[in-house]
Amino acid sequence: MRPGITAKLFLAILAACAFVVLVYGVAAQIFLRSTFVEYLAEQDAARVAELMPRVEAGYARAGSWNLVRANRDGWITLLHPERAPGQPPRAPPVSDQTGGVFRLALLDRDYEVILGNPDAGRDDVIEPVVVDGETVGWMAVVSFEKVLASAESRFFSAQLRAWWLIGTASVLVAALLGWLLSRTLLRRLRGLAGATHRLAAGDYATRIDSGSPDEIGQLARDFNQLAHALEHNERARRSFMADISHELRTPLAVLRAELEALQDGIRPMTPESLSSLHQQVGQLGQLIEDLHDLSLTDIGALAYRRAPIDLAVVLDTVLDGMRARFAAAGLALRAQLTPGPLLMTGDERRLQQLLANLLENALRYTDAGGEVVVTCTRGPGALRIVVEDSAPGVEADKRARLFERFYRADASRNRASGGSGLGLAICRNIVEAHEGDIVAEASSLGGLRIVLTLPALED
Repeated sequence: MRPGITAKLFLAILAACAFVVLVYGVAAQIFLRSTFVEYLAEQDAARVAELMPRVEAGYARAGSWNLVRANRDGWITLLHPERAPGQPPRAPPVSDQTGGVFRLALLDRDYEVILGNPDAGRDDVIEPVVVDGETVGWMAVVSFEKVLASAESRFFSAQLRAWWLIGTASVLVAALLGWLLSRTLLRRLRGLAGATHRLAAGDYATRIDSGSPDEIGQLARDFNQLAHALEHNERARRSFMADISHELRTPLAVLRAELEALQDGIRPMTPESLSSLHQQVGQLGQLIEDLHDLSLTDIGALAYRRAPIDLAVVLDTVLDGMRARFAAAGLALRAQLTPGPLLMTGDERRLQQLLANLLENALRYTDAGGEVVVTCTRGPGALRIVVEDSAPGVEADKRARLFERFYRADASRNRASGGSGLGLAICRNIVEAHEGDIVAEASSLGGLRIVLTLPALED
């Protein structure tokens, strides 16, 4: 069984604490055996250098070490000479305060101890006593390590006990902190895991309290955004399925009724009845074609063949193809295009489909006797196309939803006009594929104003 987050966090803190204790112990040993001992050795050397002139002067006056051997008090005087009258008192040297006076010794030229610590020898720190160019003896200082050697075991044991106490206390503190921290983190993670399970089960209304602004809080906020997006997509999917079933049911019901009337002999087989059937089939085919185009643009599978094109030429072509239908519907179609080429990079066929859908939308939903105005201008790095029509208009709170599939603002812009409710949704996807922008606004003519912005191609 793999350890959980609580165990992992506890072990990590415990290992870190043990490592710190180990490093502390090793560092203390290194400092004691090297840095501090070296410092004491330097103080001992300085003390020997201070004593050396007096030792050499004493030997020069006596001519041998016999006087020193016979005068033990002289050794004390040599180490601590009397203070001259008027001289201020001074503290003992550091070496004396650390026991250096008991580690000093005077050796003859054969390394035999004359006075001082009897353990001194040639393997200690020694300095020659030179008189008239001849080495007559040695000043020695027993090393601090040799003095400590006998007590080293007791000292190390005491240190080991102290380290064990420190380590045990550190482990207990680490265990307490690890338990508290892991409990807090685990409680938040369990909440996040439970919410994730509910979301995976289809409960898209699940939300999490983000709490503190740390990484887990950011994760909770991201989770809430994901849940909101999934909830919105689920509503859109259900609405889309309901709209598709409704849109398909209407022409199919009309076709079934017409065919049953023909089969039962209620209606004769006439060109008029066949024309009605053909109209319903055409309407159904157009709906299916729009659904196909919309699905392709949604998943980005609609083929785009981009090339430099003149948008003015594309717009003229679309306008020329629509003028007769506008005239038949009793609508005035006017165009105001900026002179000169309007260059951009895009798919000419898809842009024709985009502009045709916009004009088709204006044609279907503008009252007879009205007008539709198309303008195209060039701004800094962008081309701007505006298609606006006369009454009826669209309320401000409904304009943003015009580009949703199957959405119709009101009864004046309904299915009786012949639209599938998908044209503007397809337009939005084509515009976004060309890295442009499309918005719906109120028109000064009393109807709807569609503003289309596309990136221009630099001359």
